[in-house]
Amino acid sequence: MLITVVVIAAYTSDRWIPNSLMSLPLLAATLVSAVVTWWGTPQLRALKMGQVIRTEGPQAHQRKSGTPTMGGLLVVPVGVIVGCLISWEGRSADQLLAVGLVTLAYMVIGGIDDWSSLTKRTNTGLKPRGKILLQSAAAMVFLGWSAWQGWIPDAVSLPLGMVIPLGWLIWPLGLFVFLAESNATNLTDGLDGLASGCGALVFTGLGLQLMLRGNEGDPALAAFCMAMAGCWLGFLIHNRNPARVFMGDTGSLAMGASLSAVALLSNSLWPLLVMGGVFLAESLSVIIQVWVFKATKGEDGVGRRVLRMAPLHHHFELGGSPEQIVVPMFWLATAGLVILGIVLRPT
Repeated sequence: MLITVVVIAAYTSDRWIPNSLMSLPLLAATLVSAVVTWWGTPQLRALKMGQVIRTEGPQAHQRKSGTPTMGGLLVVPVGVIVGCLISWEGRSADQLLAVGLVTLAYMVIGGIDDWSSLTKRTNTGLKPRGKILLQSAAAMVFLGWSAWQGWIPDAVSLPLGMVIPLGWLIWPLGLFVFLAESNATNLTDGLDGLASGCGALVFTGLGLQLMLRGNEGDPALAAFCMAMAGCWLGFLIHNRNPARVFMGDTGSLAMGASLSAVALLSNSLWPLLVMGGVFLAESLSVIIQVWVFKATKGEDGVGRRVLRMAPLHHHFELGGSPEQIVVPMFWLATAGLVILGIVLRPT
């Protein structure tokens, strides 16, 4: 049903919006991604890339131990290659290349993190400081390249024609967006099909709002969004419950980086904030849980908890809702936020 909704949205855009080319990259990436994941999952299993489940998580997840991970290696390059084939020359081609490269850079960072976890046989990979430094370095290279080319606006557009002028502050904001979004998508990747389904919807929403913004629109970046949506839809065929493969940090960090890069180049930070509300909620749930626990910790080392467990999806799980209910509900929430983001898009 999710695939059908996205395909209909892409076809409708191509049918009614001039210069829209969203269906072809979506279908191509979905098909190739599904086939590559079907072929590659046994290869990951043969390489003993089995997920290590953290013991402090929901006990029902222990049965997932050993499921092949690092699935992002299979599908992220598919989305990037299909997306970069949209335009061969000029400004659009250069921008697509920049977005593709920063996406692959975050995939590599996630791959290092996943590989470290696998070799240690724990659920902890890179140290947080090292991971953030690598993410920051990749983001700064992208921001520097984009600023040199004059691609990044120095203001953030809001609905009703409102604009927030930022000037040089776009640099720290851009870095924050990369770090916040990539780690938010990473935190969301905790249930079968959750991050891949939500990610496909948000990519679709970003593409649609770009095509609906008239002269502000960008057909090339919109088509790139649909290629990325397609790669996650193809992956979702194998990642839905019960998942036969996980994306790992390899996929989740790349997803967040790609969303951030597209949003920064297309002045779509506001739509991304609205459409990615589920990602934001997942991230805030962890921040609030940790802050309250530390602030209320007594001499016994125990503090209060706002949620049964963070991130947010685990709170609902421990409340008695199975994955098969939580994941579609989060998809539905994301779909609603995507529609809201399209309605409230900058003009």
